[in-house]
Amino acid sequence: MRLRFEDLEEPWHPVSRPELIGWLVFYGLFLVNALLDTDGFLFIDHVNLIIHEAGHLLFSYLGQTLMVWGGTLFQLFVPAALFVAFLFRRQLPGAAFAGFFFFENFLYIATYMGDARAQSLPLVSVGGGEAEHDWFFILSQLGLVQYDTTLAFLTRAVGWLGMLGTVGWLILRALQHPKE
Repeated sequence: MRLRFEDLEEPWHPVSRPELIGWLVFYGLFLVNALLDTDGFLFIDHVNLIIHEAGHLLFSYLGQTLMVWGGTLFQLFVPAALFVAFLFRRQLPGAAFAGFFFFENFLYIATYMGDARAQSLPLVSVGGGEAEHDWFFILSQLGLVQYDTTLAFLTRAVGWLGMLGTVGWLILRALQHPKE
């Protein structure tokens, strides 16, 4: 598939009302589940964890600092790239799904970030061995480790606002271009 900016002038593929209702039920249930979650790890975060760890491997050739940042960068890059692909294809449900899960990643990141000082979360490392806490490393390098929970709160807020905004965007776009 070749991405051409002319494609962005095309109208979105229409979404039927039953399809929109189905997506809204899905997002509603997901948001309720996330709201009631107590451990900060949702079912989709198993996928996010795999992408995060792959990011460490991909960025490992660029030195320690980028390797550590690579996990978070890649887990944000993957849904962002999917969003762009669906955007150019003018497929609204796919773009909304990718956008929603781009922002859902911020909840996962916030949980990990907020654990920087406590380091009580179980860590995973590719290939076994001792795992280093990414966000303790990152925030220590930035001189911000004492703000881990504050930064986590703000990151979580970005995630929630982004997910809700994405659902709102889906509704507006779908109602502007209904399937007849």
